[in-house]
Amino acid sequence: MKIKNSNFNDINEIFRLYDIAVTYQKERFHLYWPIFKRSLIKTEINENRQWKILIDNNIACVFAITFEDPFIWEEKNIDKAIYIHRIAASPEYRGQNFVTEIVKWAKQYAAVNKIDYIRLDTVGDNQKLLKHYRKNGFNFLGNVMLKNSQELPQHYHNVSVSLFEIKLNNTYD
Repeated sequence: MKIKNSNFNDINEIFRLYDIAVTYQKERFHLYWPIFKRSLIKTEINENRQWKILIDNNIACVFAITFEDPFIWEEKNIDKAIYIHRIAASPEYRGQNFVTEIVKWAKQYAAVNKIDYIRLDTVGDNQKLLKHYRKNGFNFLGNVMLKNSQELPQHYHNVSVSLFEIKLNNTYD
């Protein structure tokens, strides 16, 4: 299992995994991801913020990162943090503990880049997912109603968002 930056050749597979994730979300929950613009993914690839997990050279999972998330994290956005978004796994590889692998990767990335927090958020009340994040070392900070959700994708509008973070104990020379 390897984590590498996604590239432009991966775009169709990224969207296939997003489509699978949205279908799953629609079957089980009333909130689901919107259709993301290709320009967003291209920007993330250009900025080395779109990632893939490879198993036997096949894309098993994708996720995106950012280094600021002011509309969700508001005043905490001033912290040096890596924000993880849109984890989507291929059904052929589910059950591989990708969140665990992403957390290991993020801790290493954070140490090299002098980052103090790993953060993520989720909307909805998927108790299994919330428990999974806690099991992987994230502290649940609570649910918040966002003040500026109009700046975010539709699935963030008028809903409660669950916030999670891992405070790292990195020491920088």
